[in-house]
Amino acid sequence: QVSLVESGGGLAQAGGSLRLSCAASGRTLTYYTMGWFRQAPGKEREFVASINWSSARTNYADSVKGRFTISRDNAKNTVALQMNSLKPEDTAIYYCAARYGTNSNNVADYRNWGQGTQVTVSS
Repeated sequence: QVSLVESGGGLAQAGGSLRLSCAASGRTLTYYTMGWFRQAPGKEREFVASINWSSARTNYADSVKGRFTISRDNAKNTVALQMNSLKPEDTAIYYCAARYGTNSNNVADYRNWGQGTQVTVSS
């Protein structure tokens, strides 16, 4: 079982930046794809970004392409999400997730989830 803990959320102004981190424990992330998802009030959880085990493949939601960057450090069992040029519509709870296997944008494909970290962007 993989346990995930997010950190780095907070309040930012529009146009600003935040960096989210996710630390995994319980087992190494060998062959695990890591993803970031978010959920705004009254909305369904949605895909943000994912990165495969080797970091060779990354996927992004259209809404964050060119602004967000996902990365991972397998030696440290961590994954990060660098968020630049933040917009008020990026306000949400952000979740780190893990799945054994290839990249996926589908919430249902991820079996391991963190508890989330709040990101609030003011205009």
